[in-house]
Amino acid sequence: MAVTAMVALAFLIPLGMVVSQLARERALSDAERQTAVVVAVLTATTDPIAVDRAIATTGGPTAARVAVHGLDGGSVGQRHARAEEIAGVARQLKSLVVDVPGGLSYLEPVDIGADRTAVVEVFIPSGELTRGVPAAWYTLTAVALVLVVAAVLVGDRLAAKVVSSARGLADAAVALGNGRLDVRVEPSGPRELAEAGLAFNAMAERVKVLLDSERELLADLSHRLRTPLTALRLDAETLDDGRAGQRIRHAIGNLELEVDEIIRAARKSGPAAAVEQGEATGCDASEVVRERMKFWSAVAGDQGRRCEAVGVNERAPVPVPRAELAAALDALLGNVFRYTPQGVPLEVTVSRRDGYVAIRVEDGGPGIADPDRALRRGETSHGSTGLGLDIVKRVAYSANGAVNIARGRLGGASIVVLLADAEWAPPTSSRFGFVGRLSRDPAERRRKRVEKGGAESPLHGSANLS
Repeated sequence: MAVTAMVALAFLIPLGMVVSQLARERALSDAERQTAVVVAVLTATTDPIAVDRAIATTGGPTAARVAVHGLDGGSVGQRHARAEEIAGVARQLKSLVVDVPGGLSYLEPVDIGADRTAVVEVFIPSGELTRGVPAAWYTLTAVALVLVVAAVLVGDRLAAKVVSSARGLADAAVALGNGRLDVRVEPSGPRELAEAGLAFNAMAERVKVLLDSERELLADLSHRLRTPLTALRLDAETLDDGRAGQRIRHAIGNLELEVDEIIRAARKSGPAAAVEQGEATGCDASEVVRERMKFWSAVAGDQGRRCEAVGVNERAPVPVPRAELAAALDALLGNVFRYTPQGVPLEVTVSRRDGYVAIRVEDGGPGIADPDRALRRGETSHGSTGLGLDIVKRVAYSANGAVNIARGRLGGASIVVLLADAEWAPPTSSRFGFVGRLSRDPAERRRKRVEKGGAESPLHGSANLS
């Protein structure tokens, strides 16, 4: 629209100026024609009365604008130009156009013999100088507006086609990111967007094939674990009914359940898994911590570890499936037992604040030398596969949370897992007060501070903040 308007103005203004100039030249041409008629009369007679009568009969309605100066009997008609201007024209014998009140005067010298010069004056009113100019300006402006409106309409249609294609591609990308692997786009719009649509379809198909292959591989690997698990269970049945035997059989049972769950989830298609997962998208973090600590406390007792759970008596709802949170917690606790010496204390704290539920797992071991490397998927160290903390990070990110690794007050590692509070509602107080400042997405600021390893984590304070 802006380009069209600029082009229209670039033509409109010069054309308007040309029209004004043509109107002026037309008026001067009419004055010259009237002057020629009077000059013809003066060649025949210089009698003022005869000249006046000839002008009246040949000049038509514009006869009153004609005057003749320098005749023997005086001037004919009304003078508009100044006397010195008329005298200068008679002396120089050159025609002249001068500005006068109400318009212009065209002065033409005429030699009438006996070394005398008469001056014919034709008055041109301002209206004659601009006759037809306003109408021309209106017409040109209307044409320019029509061109601009037409350009806007055509541009809108073209832009709508491009925007529609781009919006469809963006919506499909969002849907693919949300797990709809069957989404595709109909290539349309300009050639570049159509090519982008084709590339998106190829990418989506490739992603679907890769995920299906990964799912089948995971199910196959999990299924292979059944045979050694069965043998392990048979061996466990030969153990006595003491606490150690019961714990081993319980652990094997849990492992079989996890393997079955992995196989079942891997065999599920995307939509079916999403529906099933929607049936249990949340749990009570405190309840899960209590349950898992009950299991791990028995192991801690065998190793002489002090094992405490703090803040687990208050509800802490999080939008994470119970099985996933339990798996993440087991990964953290398993690392403590695997990589710290026996007798090292262990503490798990649950707190709820500012729209987030925080779970801190702290130990008195040597700590984690390189937290960033530990959080990178697949980084191996000391015989680890590097996937344990990645499971924790994936669970945290799925709940709009974060994971932070620091040095804890027990002297070892302190791993904080932030999960969104499933029941939290933002404050509605004034945005100019303290609560109002928190209302401007405090949870997001809190999550970013934890991701940066800042000291303002909900768990970087007292051991029990619930």
